[in-house]
Amino acid sequence: MSIVIVGGNDCMVRQYKDLCAEYDCRAKVFTQVPKGFREKVGTPDMMVLFTHTVSHKMVQSALIEARRKNVKVVRSHTSSSHALRDILAAHTH
Repeated sequence: MSIVIVGGNDCMVRQYKDLCAEYDCRAKVFTQVPKGFREKVGTPDMMVLFTHTVSHKMVQSALIEARRKNVKVVRSHTSSSHALRDILAAHTH
């Protein structure tokens, strides 16, 4: 399963990726809006939005891409590793 994580903390990127690997998921993490965001998102199976740590503009861009590509979106107000673990446990396997 492939996952795109939008938002979160820069210092936790490695933890997010390692946690996704525990659930046999490949992850791309975007804590900032990169140039060419639309192309870099790809076609994931699920998109996780950490809404508290991301700008409104980035949320809108992510939602537009998710709709265009028919990707499931899961939102979380907190960007903790525990919140991500709960999301992965509920939406994988």
